[in-house]
Amino acid sequence: MRRSEKWRSVSTWETEWSPMTRWRVEGSGGSHEVVRLGRGEPIVLVPGLAGGWKLLVPLARRLANRHEVHLIGLSGDGALLPRCAGVGVADEANSLLAVIDRLGLERPGLVGVSFGGAVALEMAVEAPARFARLVLSGAEAQFGRRWAATLARRVLERFPIPGDSPFINQFFNVLHGGRPEPGPLPDFVVRRCWETDQGVMVDRLRALEAFDATDRLWRVDAPTLVLAGSKDVVVPPDRQEALARAIAPGRFAQIEGAGHLAFLSHRAEVARRIARHLDVSRRAVS
Repeated sequence: MRRSEKWRSVSTWETEWSPMTRWRVEGSGGSHEVVRLGRGEPIVLVPGLAGGWKLLVPLARRLANRHEVHLIGLSGDGALLPRCAGVGVADEANSLLAVIDRLGLERPGLVGVSFGGAVALEMAVEAPARFARLVLSGAEAQFGRRWAATLARRVLERFPIPGDSPFINQFFNVLHGGRPEPGPLPDFVVRRCWETDQGVMVDRLRALEAFDATDRLWRVDAPTLVLAGSKDVVVPPDRQEALARAIAPGRFAQIEGAGHLAFLSHRAEVARRIARHLDVSRRAVS
């Protein structure tokens, strides 16, 4: 029997895995899934609000050509026990710092996307000597109560939402900056995001509303690159550029045509820019 074209495309995304090691490491706030792949100078990747570390694997595979990439899951992702409510960005950052200690990583590069960008920024603010370089994408110093995030939180906390609803899944188009072309990418995003518990998403949205590093950005010591998709409507490029300007060793770059998920839709360009920022030749991620 011949598989459909769509299934072949989706399965490619699901099975494009480099050889990797996967285990759980205890942090100060519970256990975290850790995945390691590649060899070279260490990089820590922190995932976003939903989708966990698996959503970052396509980017991690490119970086792993010349780097030892550590994907560290957030608390509540893949856990056997329910995640405690009320975990803030600072709590998550402290727990990840403890994990990095247990992994024995010395001044790794640090990359955070979306919610993971807020966590990475908190880590760089509170432990500035711990990281050699910092890359943030889809993040800002103060998220606040944005109407879209507030609406999403209220819907998620009040209604059980089926993960297979085509109507509900259309809201993921916002992450792409518009309706994406049909194919494996939007299917991959929907599948991975719904692996995150609905209650955990709500808790993380609340944590973002309370997060504010505006008055502490002067503490960031690591040279910082802020990468923004030109079509990002979740955290608009001008707000991400303002973050880069507020960090003394900060640079800003825009990925043309990308939305909030630039690390997926434009992963080749994102990987090249990260590699250059980490002083690695462009061929490292080709």
